[in-house]
Amino acid sequence: MRYLILSIILFLSGLAKAQDSTAVITLAEYLGYVKAYHPIVKQANLVISESEAKLLKARGAFDPKIEVDYNQKTFKNTDYYDKLNATFKIPTWFGIEFKGNFEDNSGAYLNPEATVPTDGLYSAGVSIPVARGLLTNKRMAMLRQSKLYINQAKADRQLIVNQILYDATLVYFNWLKTYNEKLVYEAFLNNAEIRFNGIKKSYEMGDKPAIDTLEARITLNTRKLNLEKSRIKFIKSSLELSNYLWLNNNTPVEIKEGIVPDTNTYNTIDTTLNTSELDIETFDIENHPKLKSLDYKFKSLTIEKRLQRNNLLPQIDLQYNFLSQTPDIARSFNTSAYKSGVNINIPLFLRKERGDLKLANVKLQNTEFEIQNTRISLENKIDAINQELDSYALQNDYTNTIIEDYGKMLTAEERKFFLGESSLFLVNSRESKLIDAKLKAIELENNFFSTKASLFNVLASFDLEAAE
Repeated sequence: MRYLILSIILFLSGLAKAQDSTAVITLAEYLGYVKAYHPIVKQANLVISESEAKLLKARGAFDPKIEVDYNQKTFKNTDYYDKLNATFKIPTWFGIEFKGNFEDNSGAYLNPEATVPTDGLYSAGVSIPVARGLLTNKRMAMLRQSKLYINQAKADRQLIVNQILYDATLVYFNWLKTYNEKLVYEAFLNNAEIRFNGIKKSYEMGDKPAIDTLEARITLNTRKLNLEKSRIKFIKSSLELSNYLWLNNNTPVEIKEGIVPDTNTYNTIDTTLNTSELDIETFDIENHPKLKSLDYKFKSLTIEKRLQRNNLLPQIDLQYNFLSQTPDIARSFNTSAYKSGVNINIPLFLRKERGDLKLANVKLQNTEFEIQNTRISLENKIDAINQELDSYALQNDYTNTIIEDYGKMLTAEERKFFLGESSLFLVNSRESKLIDAKLKAIELENNFFSTKASLFNVLASFDLEAAE
């Protein structure tokens, strides 16, 4: 019994010394670094920048334009023609285009219809599509879609960041698992050393047979072997964790010796991952970023379908321009001097237009089916994970009871052994059972944490803006 008490005292004192020389990094702190500095998270932000660039490009279709067309021909000292045509255009939302024009033409062989007054001819007019392109056109559709792309990109970014956080969380839980396993082997190695030294002294005094020292040494070396294996696993998991730790200047960070995970993670995991029961019960599936992204995609395809349906109409463009050689006098622009025209373009079979419309309908239906499937899949995943978590809670209760019972049996067996009523074989057997039970409890806890991480991944409900 005195050896058991001494073992517990030495174990606690050793643990206290270890804690004095270690620094704990919690799951919340770790994920904070991942959110802020991980390259994949920064790369996800480029999705927003790309969408903003596309929006700027789409708005450029409505920018005013200046066009200048100048042609000159001189041959054998003869000025055949000298033609200047400058135009200023202002596109508008509904396909209507306003424009001002200046013509200045001269030359010996100038086409008579290009003849203008000496100081040039000014015109101001409008071009109006009365069928195709009036209510919707390509530049209108591109601008509307680009605005939707920004919102879709924000939802996609959240999914990308959510996935990297999920992967990082699993790595942290594996790190915690290997650390807990190492603590178990350290504790029982200490017990094995004390037991071996005690039995060795008893053998030297003639109280124990030599076979007991051999068995105690086998157990001691087995504990050392298991501890060394667990130490290597912990080092490997620490290096794997380092893959997710970066600084602001894209400098990777390596976990050094003395940095350990938070063994109290069980009490903080719901707060850190935002997976409390209240959040699950009130979670609106329609606010899920995956469904939001698909919804924006559906709206974009609806705009595309509307454009393709509009392309079935004939193209009829009307133009009317007031003419004047004195633009500084507003009254000089009147209906007595004008230039007008009409442009009609009607494909006979509309095969291209009908094909584009059919493709747009197919894309729209595919997206609608994907939305329905995603919604059902998310609901079923959340329900399945919740049931799995409930099962783990029940398994955890059973495991804790088993560990407690194994601990009592080991204590009783050690007491009987030091009273001479038991054997070292039975003590080691009881201890091995307790070690196995503790390792299974660690494995069960890791499975529980991984399931919590899966719920976090499915919900994707973390606040990315707040994290920034």
